Formats: sequence, structure tokens, C-alpha cells
Amino acid sequence: MTKKDGSYYESATTGWSGNTATRTEPIDVVTGSGVRGTTYLYWQGDHLFELPISYWTNGHRWINSPGYVDGTADFSRPINPGCLECHASYVEPLSQDPSTNEYDRASLVTGITCERCHGPGLEHIARQKAGAAAGASQGILNPAHFSRDRQVDLCALCHNGTQRQSLAPAFTYIPGQPLSQYFRPLASATSDHPDVHGNQVGLLERSRCYLASSKMTCSTCHNVHAPEKQAVAYSTRCLTCHQWQSCPVSKKLGQAITKDCIDCHMPVEPTNVIVSDTADKEVRARMRNHWIKVYPEISDAYLKRTLAAHHQPAARSQ
Repeated sequence: MTKKDGSYYESATTGWSGNTATRTEPIDVVTGSGVRGTTYLYWQGDHLFELPISYWTNGHRWINSPGYVDGTADFSRPINPGCLECHASYVEPLSQDPSTNEYDRASLVTGITCERCHGPGLEHIARQKAGAAAGASQGILNPAHFSRDRQVDLCALCHNGTQRQSLAPAFTYIPGQPLSQYFRPLASATSDHPDVHGNQVGLLERSRCYLASSKMTCSTCHNVHAPEKQAVAYSTRCLTCHQWQSCPVSKKLGQAITKDCIDCHMPVEPTNVIVSDTADKEVRARMRNHWIKVYPEISDAYLKRTLAAHHQPAARSQ
């Protein structure tokens, strides 16, 4: 990884002494928030490819991009529209083939912008330029006015796992429309314990909290217009419905458990989707499970760990 004249590059050298070849490609596009890491893409004409090395925030190190074979340098993995639909706001494919990686480069809108949730803004701009009267339609969709199912669908576009089949081209989903018109779910081989990668909505919908409520949505806990909070902050959301005294662990730890509702009932787990083999070691992403329920092994470990810190005897939680 090098920097030259204000630009960044990845280079791979293959061969042996006296007979080597080096390939260098620029880092043109960065994907990922950096919370777990970042992956890099490069343009080859109008075609977009993934670079072989990614950055892993945990441990502050470079790793093979997930799925790349250790000991190789592959610059040929194409980036299809389905990838960009969740990692960018828009790009115009130059083919109707869902596996294409050919795009109008100038159309790429990086990041997750307002239009992903509020719909296209062209009409809104036109109305404002025309001096739209106060109270008149602003040409902007407001998810707060959607039904619960449509609000959840909006998040599920990118947070409902990878076990689904596209029914429409990428970037055609319109906020407020049923997501089932755009994707068909596929049966998962691990339906008893689905993978946590990008599957926050699917897991939430299995939760008793969600099933017992007519109003609970992703926004019940998350404010999409504010930076993400630390896990401890979300325990306060649990306590708007639940009494901490009803938790069996409270009999041993008292009110101290109010800081750890999330870690016990929404544990962080490894995913089988984002896995990197680097230098003969496996690097696996860990994500928070959104299936809210009792995890006996997790709560037992938490109880033992906390009591040990205070030198108290442990008792199995119920």
C-alpha cells in the first residue's frame, strides 16, 4: 500500500528473485464505515473491481479481502450492482445483467445519502425553485408517515441478510413500497440460527419484543440522523418496556445489570459471511445479534465474570 502524488495504491509482486512482476492499481473507491474496516475498489475503464487487500480496524492491520485465497493477489473480482446498492447511494449500470460491473463512472454517489430513505429529490428541488407554498406537498417521502411494515422494509433493503433473490434491478426500490416487490427470500440452511451479517431485520422479526408490539421498528432504538451509540446506551431502550427487577440475574447483581441488557440479550457473534484468511490465520467479523431473547450460556458467563470480579460465588441464572 503506497501513496504517490496525493493518490493511494495497492501493489502486488509475484515471482522470485530475478524473475518478478509487479501490478499496481489505484484505490479509487472506499467502502465501509471503518467501524470494522474498509475495503477498496478500483476502476478499469468503466468496470469496477475489488482490490485484494482490505483494512481491519480490530487490530489495526491489513488483511486479505474476505474470500480471497491467502498467498495470492487477485485483482479481477467484479463489483456488481447488488454490492453497491447497500454500500453506495447510486450508480448507473451500463447493462441490465445483474452481475455486470460496468457503470457510468460519473453517476456514482458514494455514501448513504438522504435520497436512500426520502426518495429522489429532483421533484423537491423543482418545487422549491418554483416557490412552493407553505403546507404544499414538498415532493419528499417521510418514512415517519409509512406503516410499520414499510418503515421496516426501508431498513431491510440493506439489513435483511443475503439469502434473497432480486426481482428488480438494483437502485429501483422506492421507499414506502413493499420490499417483497423487489426481493424474494430464499430458504436458509441455518434457519434455526441465521447468520448475523446484515440480517438485523430478519433477526429482529423473530424476537418476542417485536412480535408482541404493533409499533416497534428499527427507529425504536436507532436514530438514523445521529451517530451510532455505544452498546450500553441501548439498554435504556429495553428499560422503557421491561423492569430490570424481573431479570433473574438481578437477584445476584442488583441494578448493575441495567448497563448490560444488550450484551446479554443481543450478544455479539461471529459471522460466516465476512471471513478473511490472512497469513494462515482466520479473521472473522463479529456483529451484534438482533434476535432479542435469553441466551443462557451468555447470561451464565456474564454472571460468573461479574461475580468473579467482586469475589462472589456464582449461581446458574434461569
